[in-house]
Amino acid sequence: MKIFYKTRATATGGRSGHTELDDGSLGFDLVSFQEEGKEGVNPEQLFAMGFAACFDSALNLTAQQMKLPINSSKTSAQVGIGMKPDGSYNLDLDIYVEVSGIDETQAQELIEAAHKVCPYSNATRGNVDARLHVTVV
Repeated sequence: MKIFYKTRATATGGRSGHTELDDGSLGFDLVSFQEEGKEGVNPEQLFAMGFAACFDSALNLTAQQMKLPINSSKTSAQVGIGMKPDGSYNLDLDIYVEVSGIDETQAQELIEAAHKVCPYSNATRGNVDARLHVTVV
């Protein structure tokens, strides 16, 4: 695989610690999802933000490749965490896309094609339950 870009982040203190990019451009105090009301973000929130941005970018690239005239798109990623029967933890994912300028059939084809292109989708496929939802606006 040809690598186009790499970045590095470091975390200390786990879910109740701190994480930041090694270049110092962005950092967050972390809290566990179980610590409601405490200031900070949790890893699932950060993953959801990255997934949503990546998927929306893949969606727009795929629309261009498919020559679909979308006017706008908005992608939300809802990330959950839970325990599997064997006691290990895993993520759960719902991807919600709003798109305009195409019909429902085209929108469904587009979201499924984008799911094959998105690096986050490819990284989680077969390991994380993911559901795709599309709305034409």
